[in-house]
Amino acid sequence: MTDDRFMSNDWRPVLRTPDPAVRVVDERFRRYVVGTAKVERIATGFRWAEGPVWFGDQRSLFWSDIPNNRMLRWDEATGETSVFRSPSDYSNGNTRDSQGRLVTCEHGTRRVTRTEYDGTRTVLADAFEGKRLNSPNDVVASSDGAVWFSDPCFGILGDYEGFRAEPELPTHLYRVAPDGTLTTPAPDLAYPNGLAFSPDERTLYVVESRSQPRRRILSFDADVSAGTLSNQRVFIDAVEGVPDGLRVDEDGNLWCGWSGGEGLDGVRVYAPDATLIGAIDLPERCANVAFGGRSRNRLFMTATTSVYSLYVNTRGAR
Repeated sequence: MTDDRFMSNDWRPVLRTPDPAVRVVDERFRRYVVGTAKVERIATGFRWAEGPVWFGDQRSLFWSDIPNNRMLRWDEATGETSVFRSPSDYSNGNTRDSQGRLVTCEHGTRRVTRTEYDGTRTVLADAFEGKRLNSPNDVVASSDGAVWFSDPCFGILGDYEGFRAEPELPTHLYRVAPDGTLTTPAPDLAYPNGLAFSPDERTLYVVESRSQPRRRILSFDADVSAGTLSNQRVFIDAVEGVPDGLRVDEDGNLWCGWSGGEGLDGVRVYAPDATLIGAIDLPERCANVAFGGRSRNRLFMTATTSVYSLYVNTRGAR
């Protein structure tokens, strides 16, 4: 039986299609719109939903509810939502590594961990050059087995999403090599946040949350095997609103969680040439996204208090 805490009756999808919440800004986006698909709310009752990750072998979506110090699991077959891990050490971003294991950023412990097949956790990173990390935020894995993560200070700014503390390190982007070596391919970014690789892994996109005068999304040329980044440039200057977590589809489009009030809260979709091509409006700010479902063609969106989904005519990049 579905727990009533995770579903409420105060939100309803539209009855007609196409869903007006799915907006074509550039004609290139129209091919990705499934005309009969609507935005669905699959679960609600959270304080700050973040870090969605899809496990196809379990037909389940996992995500973090940071202030409630727990991780949740939604079962696609039954539609039920349950608590996966509590306490979660104020988990935030999640991904799967090259062997399918869960990798999690934890604010409370200021570390990145890997959940092994038997359920135990291995610490991948918790310090750099003898100093504690700030509060690892979001994470992706590359095909060579490395793990890349951002480390802003959001989890130590107060006691709501972790524990208040003084930062010991600048806000870097890190890489954990397959042998466990920790390096900083992009040091001293202004609060790096969401990150994602292009389908060919030759480009890494990183949200910079405290850049001035506006937030922006950076792009880097990536050499995954060498673990290096070069040619930093501004991909998106967020004139309006705030970008957060992002994922890339098979055609290289960026699907970015966005906030900024009515008309901005939801998801913005950018083509590889940085043109805004589409938007998905949500009734609350969207923190992060993930592709899942049988064919990786279902976009899951973690918003402030809820998780939404939408079938699209593309697939998430592997």
